[in-house]
Amino acid sequence: MTLDTTILEKAIASLGRAVSRAQASPGDEELRDAVIQRFEYTMDLSWKMIQRAIRNAGVEESAIHTKRDLFREAARMGWIVDPTPWFEYYDARNKTSHTYNSEVAHAVFQRALEFFPESQVLCGALQRESQRAP
Repeated sequence: MTLDTTILEKAIASLGRAVSRAQASPGDEELRDAVIQRFEYTMDLSWKMIQRAIRNAGVEESAIHTKRDLFREAARMGWIVDPTPWFEYYDARNKTSHTYNSEVAHAVFQRALEFFPESQVLCGALQRESQRAP
């Protein structure tokens, strides 16, 4: 089964536009919040796409118990370089409901900036994986 990465590509592009605008206007809280929101749904799509790709690759699902296991498997498959930053991205994503706190919002925003290029790498790897699938 092929893996359609279109929705992830669109989410990453949307995140990229928000990141560019936020970097051009440092201190704009509304743009920061837009980045956080787009990071949130792009992160969700990313781990769900990894999960689908793992299933498509025939990896035994019983071996994947947690998101950490999921990211470790993605690294083992060569779709991401290192799972450790992905653990941190996922933790930051879980803090997005607390972004009313400016310190939390700033920390999540910084993670979102780091996540953006990593999500592009993941999407490219998943696209290549999809092309290999029968």
